[in-house]
Amino acid sequence: MTGRWAAVCMAWVLAVPPAGAQSTDLSACMAELRPAARSGKVSDATWARHTAGLQADFSVIEKLNFQPEFRTPIWDYMSALVDEERVTDGAARLAQHRQALERAEERFGVDPATVVAVWGVESTFGQTFGKYPLVQALGTLSCHGRRQSYFRGEFFAALRILQAGHIAPERLVGSWAGAFGHTQFMPSAFERLAVDFDGDGRADLMDSSVDALGSTANFLARAGWQRGLPWGIEVKLPAGLSLAGEGRRSKRPVADWAARGVRRVDGAALPASLGNVGLLTLAGANGPAFLVTRNFDALYSYNAAESYGLAIAHLSDRLRGGGPLVTPWPTDDAGLSRAERRELQGLLTMRGHDIGPVDGMLGDASRQAIRAEQQRLGHEANGRGGQKILKALRGG
Repeated sequence: MTGRWAAVCMAWVLAVPPAGAQSTDLSACMAELRPAARSGKVSDATWARHTAGLQADFSVIEKLNFQPEFRTPIWDYMSALVDEERVTDGAARLAQHRQALERAEERFGVDPATVVAVWGVESTFGQTFGKYPLVQALGTLSCHGRRQSYFRGEFFAALRILQAGHIAPERLVGSWAGAFGHTQFMPSAFERLAVDFDGDGRADLMDSSVDALGSTANFLARAGWQRGLPWGIEVKLPAGLSLAGEGRRSKRPVADWAARGVRRVDGAALPASLGNVGLLTLAGANGPAFLVTRNFDALYSYNAAESYGLAIAHLSDRLRGGGPLVTPWPTDDAGLSRAERRELQGLLTMRGHDIGPVDGMLGDASRQAIRAEQQRLGHEANGRGGQKILKALRGG
C-alpha cells in the first residue's frame, strides 16, 4: 500500500469500544469536516452527494490496530507472499505486459520484475483489490481512531478523485485503509503520481493494469529508485558480528562490510558496484541477512514496513530467475505457501470444522479450528498454521 501511513501502526494502540457502543452516524463529524474539505477543493455538490447519510464501519478501526507486517512472524509473511504460485503468475504477467513494462523502464528507470513484484504483492496481479468503499472507510477513519488528521487528507483526496471523474463511485473500493487499484495507491498518491500510460486520456488504476504499472514505476522513480542498481543481496555474516546500531538506514561502503568479514551468501566477495549499503536482519543474526541499497528504501516507501520491502525485493529476484533464500529462517515450524494453506483448510474441513471457504486465508475460523486440532494433538495451541500442524493432519 502506498504512502507512509503504515509506519503509524508501530505507535500506541487506541482501545476502541465495541461497535455496538458507538453510533454509526457520521453526520456530526461530516459537518465539522466540511470547512476543511471546502478548503481542500471538494465542491459542495461532491460533498453532498457522497457524504449525505454516510455511516461508519467500525471494522476498519479494528484493522487499524492490527497490521500483519508488524505482527506476523517474518517466515509466515514471506512464505505466503513469495510462493511458487506467485512466481509463476508473475512470469506470465511479465510476458503479457512486456511492451508496457519496457516503456515504463525506459521512461522511469524501474525494471519490469520490480514493477510486477509490487503488483503481485499488492493485489495478486489484480485479483484482490479489497472490498471496502473508500468514502465510507476513509470517512470512518477521519472521525474515529488514531491518525484522524492523516486519514482526513486521504478522505478529501478520494472525494476529489470522484469529483474529477477519474473513477466511478461504485468502482472506488479497496483496502480498509483507503488503498485501491491494481497496485493499491492511496488517494493522495494517486493525485500526485498516477499516470495515463495506456493513452486513453485518464489515469485508471482500477480497470487499466497498464496505467497501474506505469504509475507504480513513476512512484518508485519519484521515491529515489536508481536505474540499474540492485535492491541488495543476501549475505553471510561472520560469527560474532555485532548487529548493534546496524540497519537499513545505517549505510556504509561495501568495502567496510567486506573488511568486517561479510560475504555473499555463496561465499563470494561483495560486489563493489552496490555502493553504500545497510544491513537488514529481520530475524536476527541467525536468519537470512541482506545488504540493501537505496533502491530498497524506495520499496520501503511504498508501504513503510521492512518485511513488505523484502517481499517485493525477493519476489522480483525470483521473477528474474533467482532461487529461494539460501539461509533458512530460524524456526522449527516454517510457514506455509498459499497452496499449503488451502491444503490445511481442506484437511480441517474434512475433520468437521466449519471454516468457511477454502481460500488460503487463515482467518478467525481457520485459526480456531487449528487451535482445536493442536490441542487434540498435544501441540502448543496457538492457532498458527505452520508446517507442523499441516504434516500432522496429513498423517491422519
